[in-house]
Amino acid sequence: MDHNKKTGIGGKILLALTMIFFYLPILYIIVFSFNDSRSLTKLGGFSLRWYEKMFADSTMMEAVVYTIIIALLATIISTIAGTLAAIGLSRSRKVLRNIVEQVNNLPIMNPEIVTAIGLLMFFSAIGIKKGFLTLLLAHIMFCTPYVMLSVSPKLRSLDPNLADAALDLGATPIQALTKVIVPQIMPGIISGALIAFTMSFDDFIISYFVTGNGVQNISILVYTMSKRINPSINALSTLVILLITLGLILANVIPILKEKKEAMGKSSGKKGIALGMAGIIVLSVLGIIGFGGNSKMDAVAKYGSDTLKLYNWGEYMGENLINDFQKEFGVKVITEYFDSNEMMYTKLQAGDSYDVLVPSDYMIQRMMKDGMLQKLDHSLLPNLSELAEGVQNLPYDPDNSYSVPYFWGSVGIVYNHNNVDPAVVEAQGYEILRNTDYKGRIYVYDSERDSFMMALKALGYSMNTENEAEIQEAYEWLLDMNNTMAPIYVTDEVIDGMINGSKDIAVVYSGDATTILEENEDMSFWMPNEGTNLWSDAMVIPANAENPLLAHEFINYVLTYEASMDNSEYVGYTSSNQEVLDELSGEDGLYADNEAYVPRAGYEKDEVFEDNPVLKKTLAELWIKVKAAK
Repeated sequence: MDHNKKTGIGGKILLALTMIFFYLPILYIIVFSFNDSRSLTKLGGFSLRWYEKMFADSTMMEAVVYTIIIALLATIISTIAGTLAAIGLSRSRKVLRNIVEQVNNLPIMNPEIVTAIGLLMFFSAIGIKKGFLTLLLAHIMFCTPYVMLSVSPKLRSLDPNLADAALDLGATPIQALTKVIVPQIMPGIISGALIAFTMSFDDFIISYFVTGNGVQNISILVYTMSKRINPSINALSTLVILLITLGLILANVIPILKEKKEAMGKSSGKKGIALGMAGIIVLSVLGIIGFGGNSKMDAVAKYGSDTLKLYNWGEYMGENLINDFQKEFGVKVITEYFDSNEMMYTKLQAGDSYDVLVPSDYMIQRMMKDGMLQKLDHSLLPNLSELAEGVQNLPYDPDNSYSVPYFWGSVGIVYNHNNVDPAVVEAQGYEILRNTDYKGRIYVYDSERDSFMMALKALGYSMNTENEAEIQEAYEWLLDMNNTMAPIYVTDEVIDGMINGSKDIAVVYSGDATTILEENEDMSFWMPNEGTNLWSDAMVIPANAENPLLAHEFINYVLTYEASMDNSEYVGYTSSNQEVLDELSGEDGLYADNEAYVPRAGYEKDEVFEDNPVLKKTLAELWIKVKAAK
């Protein structure tokens, strides 16, 4: 008896721990959606500001609408197609049935990234413009096999003579299907439909590769927004959780209520559900039309089109830039986001077309070599005169023939000056990352370029070296750091980590360092004397841009004082506009006392990355070995 009690108590504890494991992250998101602070780890009081911002963000609302429409349409179409296919296979020969079932399992077993790349290439090859249609077709494609997988077991459990019996009793083939077969397999159909809806609503990888023209779902939006601190994601996630919870409640309550209704009531209920789904689709479509805006005849006459396609990094623009540009010029801006230069390059190679891109220096150099950019017409860019001195005559495009700087900065060391002696940081530079006094207290950026940059600079070499001996020495330097210092490798989460003082030292981009120093007064910034990476992201016009005139207008607009100020204040990265840079870093400026905001320009040991795909591949392979070593 005592043993049974102990077993019961142990089971309850295990159940409680399991529930905590699954639901604590959800509770965490809900709580921080009401946080007054931007921090994702420290509460700063109750506020609804992130919900207000979410509803005011047309891009976010549009993503929600697209997600619902795509999920509903993909569910309906894939459920019908999958059910009919499963019924047809059930009446086919065993050999054919086995072959089709194996083919049906391929999309399920295949890695999503492989399917995504395959669909990307397929749509490009047949010339379908990526957008709503390609996204819907892709979702139908990967949802249908799940429906078939859910319906087939129900069909196998049926009496094979059931349909024949219905036909013998006078039923037509359609009646036999709808009145006899379908009701018997309805649980499987419902299960398949629910799985299809969930898969479509949640999908990211395939959606990311097959969509375009500003059509994006919630998963893509959240991914691109999560590159920097944006608590609006918590607000959006909380609403999604609320809707799912309500859906589950209704799914359990409605069947109970239906049992108490008479046949007429059941029929009305089914009609109500159908009308409800139709209403959701109609409202969603109207929402998209509303968000899309109206074409402006004067913009078409002036530029040849009223739509600009912009491809930029996530969370890399001011809050008002796009809306203000649209209002001033009477146009529509379709904005898409990428998370790496390589991802952007891949989509361009697949045939995607954009009017303005914002790649990094070395990628611009590569695209220039590949003939993927068109020369800029400087007569259409009078605001080039506003460029800051630090971004003029950059080595990859000295005359700004192909590019106009957007943001710029450097890579340096952020450290807690209460726990780390500033004199030690200044004396040791990157070598402090191998100082065992700080073991377990450092963040290192998870990037082969930046990591090898600091190792090569610490050793006195160029970060663009192709010397195998120097690269090997840098690899051993990083290996020693990895094995002795227990570093934590991070990307953009370093911002919140350092703001909250989780570690004492981190290697970060100067723009991120600006945000960290603004939020945590215990942090300082140092650019090592050994030199660093002086980088810039710049606006370019692809060779296949459909609206180059409007692209020039946008680039010129971004260089204005108002747009540049909005950008730099919101993102925290250094403005390419000299007046904005001087004002924000001046005596009364927002970043007056922020030592990270103004990059070090003209220092002989600082370098710009050069494009070298072979070297990058070598460094990537070595970087994987560094992180794998223990």
